[in-house]
Amino acid sequence: MTMKRAAFACAGFLLALSALPAMAEDWYDGPAERWYDANDHRRATHSVIYELENRIAFLEANPDIDDGYKAPIINGARADILRLRATIRPPQWRWASPCCYSRKPIHIR
Repeated sequence: MTMKRAAFACAGFLLALSALPAMAEDWYDGPAERWYDANDHRRATHSVIYELENRIAFLEANPDIDDGYKAPIINGARADILRLRATIRPPQWRWASPCCYSRKPIHIR
């Protein structure tokens, strides 16, 4: 009876270990749907950053609004922009050909 329990526990442990690499986001690239979800998040975040930067520009350009009123709004918007930029990973471009910097230099005589 203990041999069956040990075999069952070992099989469960091996099954759990086989699923671990699939859950690691940095190592596992995943299907194309996850790539599109990441791009949708990136686009949505960029649009929010764009709106916040426009709000800051509008507030800074309007002389009718008191500086004491708009300063905390601008500082909060800039802090929000920094927080949003921290959530976006840098783009990882996939090129069909190697970059031009990887070529051997051309020497002209």
